[in-house]
Amino acid sequence: MIVAAHQPHYLPWLGYLDKVAAADVFVVMDDLQYEDQNFQNRQRMKLNDGPHWLSVPLHRGGQSERICDKRIDNTGRGSRHHWQIKTWRTLVTHYGRAPHFERYAGDLEDIYVRRWTHLLELDLHILECARNWLGITRPIVRASSLALRGAKTERILDFCQKLDAKVYLTGRGGSAGYLDTDLLTRAGVTTTWQSFRHPTYAQRYGHLGFVSHLGFLDLLLNSGPGASAILRQANETSVLSRPGTPS
Repeated sequence: MIVAAHQPHYLPWLGYLDKVAAADVFVVMDDLQYEDQNFQNRQRMKLNDGPHWLSVPLHRGGQSERICDKRIDNTGRGSRHHWQIKTWRTLVTHYGRAPHFERYAGDLEDIYVRRWTHLLELDLHILECARNWLGITRPIVRASSLALRGAKTERILDFCQKLDAKVYLTGRGGSAGYLDTDLLTRAGVTTTWQSFRHPTYAQRYGHLGFVSHLGFLDLLLNSGPGASAILRQANETSVLSRPGTPS
């Protein structure tokens, strides 16, 4: 069995969802320390003058605050400056004429009118929507439900063993700097490195050229039901480097 893991992301990009789809079980690392200026509460979308960040404001907490503890700052709820109202208006303005906006508009609007108190519940809800819309059926497990021990590679090994996984699928980001593949190998877990090839597709504002690494909504609203095949093709053409070696 293949297991992959990552911190929860807001409006995750396609490479994140590619990893979810490629694993047999995906672990959402919700009990790690929150990282400011990361993707847990923000993502880029393509507007008429290029990519812009869409962010969820958070209450400032302690430096060691976990992702699952982060609370959303809903100050000014009901005003036109509230983050949900601004985000929804941005999506309507810049994606309202996308070919498939109307197909998903009801569910999207629900995200931005429903009251959210914790960032994690918002991120998990959006991930569930993405999985449903893109036909990703892999089960999701929250790390906080596994009572994990250790740090870094020891922690990864712990959830691999608890989930009876023999293969750990990892990206080539921050984990490449600390992952002890020998430790995993000695415990009977093979490491495989994800190599995601970002697909191209028709986007709004074509005069700006194609912009990659956006939130998945860009693909969904432009490609509709065809988005799942585009993501699947990217997954199928991804080259996974040999075990234990990041390419």
